[in-house]
Amino acid sequence: MKKNIHPDYIGCKITCLCGNEFETRATMPEIKVDICSSCHPFFTGKQKLVDTAGRVERFQKRYKDYRKQIDKPQE
Repeated sequence: MKKNIHPDYIGCKITCLCGNEFETRATMPEIKVDICSSCHPFFTGKQKLVDTAGRVERFQKRYKDYRKQIDKPQE
């Protein structure tokens, strides 16, 4: 193996937006993540919408009357 081509493997602090923090090892001293195992719906069993730039609201606004049109009988 070649010498002096690999990055340093140091202690790393991982911080999630939910406030959960833990330590591991990586090539960076600090990593910030949006979702971790403490707040991910797969692990918690709770649904949590992660909205990026209002996409969920925009989708709901666009299709709010769609269901009414389907259920409405044709004349």
